[in-house]
Amino acid sequence: MSDGARKAPPPKSTFHFVAGLGSGVLSAVLLQPIDLLKTRVQQSGSHSLAAALAEIRTAPHLLPALWRGAVPSALRTGFGSAIYFTSLNAIRQNAATALPFLAVPPTTGNHSSSSSLPKLSNTGNLLAGAGARSFAGLLLMPLTVLKVRYESSLYRYTSLASAARDIAAREGARGFFAGFGATTIRDAPYAGLYVLFYEQSKRRLSALSHGDGDEGARTRMGVSRAAGINFASGVVSGVVCSVISNPFDAVKTRIQLQPEGYRNMVHATRRMVGEEGFRALWDGLGLRMSRKALSSALAWTVYEELVRRAEVRWSGSGGGEKLRSL
Repeated sequence: MSDGARKAPPPKSTFHFVAGLGSGVLSAVLLQPIDLLKTRVQQSGSHSLAAALAEIRTAPHLLPALWRGAVPSALRTGFGSAIYFTSLNAIRQNAATALPFLAVPPTTGNHSSSSSLPKLSNTGNLLAGAGARSFAGLLLMPLTVLKVRYESSLYRYTSLASAARDIAAREGARGFFAGFGATTIRDAPYAGLYVLFYEQSKRRLSALSHGDGDEGARTRMGVSRAAGINFASGVVSGVVCSVISNPFDAVKTRIQLQPEGYRNMVHATRRMVGEEGFRALWDGLGLRMSRKALSSALAWTVYEELVRRAEVRWSGSGGGEKLRSL
């Protein structure tokens, strides 16, 4: 086999799927304690962060208790990120070529940022992010329900298999899609706005980083600087979008944990506000904001860095041009 054949770049979809899977699993495992605490706080209007922490401290083994639900979380976030990034890249790539009015003109910075991924206008980024997240959310909904039930103290599941059997026996196939409406209304705007704010932040921070340097200086941006820009952009975008979408997350959690008491999004919202006040819609905001900001920033930074490193690896074997079109 020739060197050129050995160094051929991987298929587009495969590369983005693997990069998304790795970044998603890493962020999910590292930040699982925050996600678990958020679920415990949101499961009941009277369940505060202090109460959740006190309950976890009574567990025989603290670390396993903090990482309870890490397996379904890693599966859900890992494959969710893989599907999301693969879909998002495909949508952005096709939109940039087939719908030129959604693409960013070269004069506005197509060659100048910490990323080589396709660039779209604000409207294009908003639509691409929302569409990719909705598609990934639909495919991963059963894992999302299992993850939330497993993290909650309302259920004493001993394994994912037992959780799946219980949901199937009690609620049927419909139970695996509990809260899908609230999840979609939460995730689609969140993802769309996230991509929009993320790309805008990268563009502005990249411009500040280059100053008035020439085009060569822009394309030679160091790895650490590019990663720093991507991570900072991810944190800012995650914080803003978490605040906007938290009410839908609180409603979604109630429906998934207590479907018999919270039948749908409208009923759940009315009951929560009527019994607990509007404050109930903001339960877990601090935890979710911290978790989403860090997980999104980490996932996007790792994902984009893998793309950048792959470009460097394959550029010497004639695969650079192919990979730049990923």
